[in-house]
Amino acid sequence: MDQFNEFLILLDSNLSGSWWFPILLVGTGIFFTIYLGFPQFRFFGKAWHLVSGKNKKTDSDGETTAFEALTTAMSGAVGTGNIGGVALAIWTGGPAAIFWMWITAIFGMTTKFVEVTMGHKYRTKLADGSISGGPMYYIESALNMKWAGILFAFLMMITAIGSGNMPQINNIALVMNTEFSVPKLFTGLFLGILLWIIIIGGIKRIASVASKIIPIMGLIYFGGALIILTENYQNIIPSFNAIFSQVFTGSAAVGGFLGASFAMS
Repeated sequence: MDQFNEFLILLDSNLSGSWWFPILLVGTGIFFTIYLGFPQFRFFGKAWHLVSGKNKKTDSDGETTAFEALTTAMSGAVGTGNIGGVALAIWTGGPAAIFWMWITAIFGMTTKFVEVTMGHKYRTKLADGSISGGPMYYIESALNMKWAGILFAFLMMITAIGSGNMPQINNIALVMNTEFSVPKLFTGLFLGILLWIIIIGGIKRIASVASKIIPIMGLIYFGGALIILTENYQNIIPSFNAIFSQVFTGSAAVGGFLGASFAMS
């Protein structure tokens, strides 16, 4: 286990911990933003129109509605990543790191836009009529690199088990054990069975459950943030001053990019 942990640390230091990672992360977003004419702003109204369900099409090959697709994507983003990511950024680079997380998020929207568009373009219909797509498909079809697509899919499976699930399950188990003395093993088994019931139903069941749970999560998330801001309103202006006063320090940029990469993982 120690050797495996050392291997993961080595990978992290040569990937997300390298100087070229934030350049590649933000640079890719800047390139697509300029090349596509700032789609994150131009298509915002269109995106809202689609998500709101005002532009339904019965001839679509997709298995979910636009709103279900959105909530399914958000289910993997709202949680430990964006909460812990911000905390990690501030701890590493101070308040000014938040500014660089904003910058990363703005240009990261375009990167995500391109990724989803490519996944949609190169998706395939399986023998049972279900739709399957994702980066591994356009890596194989568009780039003609089947080996890279297989490698990507394998690494994503490891990521899903690791950073995709274990931190969240562990945090829930710790809270249940600390506050209600529920054994951590019981919480883990219960959540594992519950997730299995949902996942075994395929993307339709996942999307259906996400479309019902994620709006509630969003209300709790934003409601909690609003309560905190209301109770600490006197610190709002000083917080903005702290953010913008140290924007161009090296530690702020490093913290921002580190927090953004953690939040998007």
